[in-house]
Amino acid sequence: MVEVTERNELQLLLVAARHQLSRDDLRSLVQFLEDEDCGFKVTLQVSDPIEQPELLELHRLIAIPALIKLSPAPKQIFAGSSIFQQLRSWIPRWQQENVVSGLGLSLRPSSFDGGRSQRELLLEDELLVLRQENETLIKRVDSAERLLRMVAHELRTPLTAAALAVQSHKLGQIDIERFQDVIQRRLEEIELLSQDLLEVGSTEWESLFNPQCLDLTNVAAEAILELEKLWLKRGIGVNTDIPSDLPKVFADQRRMRQVLLNLIENALKFTETGGKISITMLHKTTQWVEISVCDSGPGIPEDEQQRIFLDRVRLPQTSGKAMGFGVGLSVCRRIVEVHGGRIWVVSEPNKGACFYFTVPVWQGQDKEEEQ
Repeated sequence: MVEVTERNELQLLLVAARHQLSRDDLRSLVQFLEDEDCGFKVTLQVSDPIEQPELLELHRLIAIPALIKLSPAPKQIFAGSSIFQQLRSWIPRWQQENVVSGLGLSLRPSSFDGGRSQRELLLEDELLVLRQENETLIKRVDSAERLLRMVAHELRTPLTAAALAVQSHKLGQIDIERFQDVIQRRLEEIELLSQDLLEVGSTEWESLFNPQCLDLTNVAAEAILELEKLWLKRGIGVNTDIPSDLPKVFADQRRMRQVLLNLIENALKFTETGGKISITMLHKTTQWVEISVCDSGPGIPEDEQQRIFLDRVRLPQTSGKAMGFGVGLSVCRRIVEVHGGRIWVVSEPNKGACFYFTVPVWQGQDKEEEQ
């Protein structure tokens, strides 16, 4: 039986993962629908695509988060980073259509005024919807391209570690048991990356995260040990300042390890032989832990410090010296932002660079989600 809704009822469906609901634009959207008088009786339903994956196919969603207007017809879909702005621009049009239909009038203009016909108006609406879908498709293609670049970049880390292990084993620096352990762990990482690539066809890259209660101290120790050959070989000193009472964080272990590996590896690459890098962790507030990775390299000009976190950006003054500051930092930015934190750099030319990022403190998130 099909439910008949009132003319002035606006039914909306927000398809978003739990971690996406903390975004400022989505919080503003929900607040707006709850507090503002939109001229409709608003019904907003929120669904998680991880718990209801059939929604992606049912509504032909190609990106999340997405806001779907279910009623009144026709159905419309808003996606991307400007959902709230799109909704606000369409509400006046919906209000006008609601008033006209509520009065029992037709949108067909008089044949004497030379205006557009109702068919032309409907075609215009369909054209606007098609334009929105086209923009969403473009964003989806861009997202897939970014994913491929990030996966390719991530593959480089386990492959490099495996190559170093093979070299160390040949030189007799590690025994067969340690060698097999390193190779096994690197193969497991590559397998997980392959799973990410397969899953991205049905969901957003960000929804592949699995945040848990995590000890960042252990993750940092593993990252430093994994890159040990790089800094010992060049006589680079690694200083750490990590309090013993550092609280646990709410983060994905594999992704946090990836951020630390990228930042530490970049610091090692841009630090001269005999230089120093430092890794610091601070319980900045009750809600955030702040991590910094500093080097004694050539530094980053102020006008480049925001641009380096974009996709495929390489500093012209360093591109010929070492591979780095390309895809890796954009990967770090996306990972940190998905966790709700932020990442930035403080640097002056010829005085090194310090990369900072924040991660939320563990406060029993799993228990709250169960409740």
